[in-house]
Amino acid sequence: MVGEVARDRLTLHEVHRFPNQPTRVLGTLHWNVLSLYQGVLDGLGAAAAHTRGSGLTSVGIDTWAVDYGLLAADGTLLANPVHYRDTRTTGTAERAAAALPPPALYAATGLQHLPFNTIYQLMAAQGTPALAAAHRLLLIPDLIAYWLTGEAGTELTNASTTQLIDPRTRDWARPVAKALGIDLTLFPPLRRPGDPAGTLRQDVLAETGLTAPTPVTAVGSHDTASAVVGVPATTPDFAYIATGTWSLAGLELDAPVLTEASRAANFTNELGVDGTVRYLRNIMGLWMLQECVRSWDARGGLASRTDLTALLREAAEATPLRSVVDAGDPAFIAPHDMPDRIADACRRTGQPVPRTPAETTRCVLDSLALAHRRAIEDAQRLSGRTVGVVHIVGGGARNELLCRLTADACGLPVVAGPAEAAALGNVLVQARTAGSVSGGLAELRTLLHSTQPLRQYEPTGDHSAWDRAAARLGDAQVTGQATGAATGQGHEEEPCA
Repeated sequence: MVGEVARDRLTLHEVHRFPNQPTRVLGTLHWNVLSLYQGVLDGLGAAAAHTRGSGLTSVGIDTWAVDYGLLAADGTLLANPVHYRDTRTTGTAERAAAALPPPALYAATGLQHLPFNTIYQLMAAQGTPALAAAHRLLLIPDLIAYWLTGEAGTELTNASTTQLIDPRTRDWARPVAKALGIDLTLFPPLRRPGDPAGTLRQDVLAETGLTAPTPVTAVGSHDTASAVVGVPATTPDFAYIATGTWSLAGLELDAPVLTEASRAANFTNELGVDGTVRYLRNIMGLWMLQECVRSWDARGGLASRTDLTALLREAAEATPLRSVVDAGDPAFIAPHDMPDRIADACRRTGQPVPRTPAETTRCVLDSLALAHRRAIEDAQRLSGRTVGVVHIVGGGARNELLCRLTADACGLPVVAGPAEAAALGNVLVQARTAGSVSGGLAELRTLLHSTQPLRQYEPTGDHSAWDRAAARLGDAQVTGQATGAATGQGHEEEPCA
């Protein structure tokens, strides 16, 4: 994405898109990180062509969270990064709890329990040749930046998802690392959004066609951190839902909430731009619908691809709240056979089993709206804040049915857009660093609000119907117990709109 920013103008141009397809090798699910890096180089080449020789002011990188690459002393990658959906972390949370009880871990880091947090990945990797040989550990956006510039750093917003950062000091939680046997010297120094992150190497300039020295600027490199910068709020009493593969629903706070009640509700305190805290719960998101579509397409073959527009239209006409499932149930994390798992969840809770793709889609979207409602209600209760409006940003902002259902479920107005909030937040931090715009988050959001297309949904219908749907799930809900971010985990797969 190439952004053009001035005091009263903010535009994005998509110049290149490339696939992100994980690969399973010898039973382990990996990111194809070299293919991703080539996509970045191709994108920079497309950006050079788009600017027609005028060059780029800077480059900023954001990705999903928690995953990393290990480097040898000479800077070479020791192994392909493992995908957070891989099962290698099974059992590591129990080992961690034996060394550091969950209440103490939460009090120190404020991070939601997720089975694939970086601490559990590192504990699972203990004793492996790659970790034993590692000289550096770089989170995915920092790895891309290192290959582009030759300079290593650890950007703070993404580092906060490792469960190794103290959200009060915004520095490493050294007692946690010591208790879990994690070597913090593997991480290069911390960077904050707006800090310099090097300059594109000469070989990168030659390959991409860029000519002028081009700085790389640290941004909110966890894509949800950039997406929250991209929330076009005009008042402070807002909640946000960053939607895509995951839904990240919560509030922007000035300080973390580290109470036992917050831990029990499985809320996370991730760090944001300008000293903020992203107090949120991770919800399964449109991953559930993506996987349903993938299953239906596989069953129908190449000649029968799902028409998503028609499917959403039919879902809008389906019986509302006929069946709902808990969007935090760990049964929905893994890929494949999602319609069958949704049917099983309905059976277990004594609800009608969806019979058609439209009914399954309506079940997914009703369930996500219900999870959005619960997260926003819990965030208000736990933080003492009051919400007057909900902003939906990211790919899900294009899903009219999901936005309308979320407004109805929450009983609050929903402002949808921008869909490219993460890219816009990334660009705005770069532009402020370069002096193209000035001010704090409020000023950046004012520019967003005045330049981006937005749509507002007012709550309608019988709000008590949502109360009854929530009651049907009752104690079966485990919302947030084993789902994940960017972050977000962001948007590592193409979101269903």
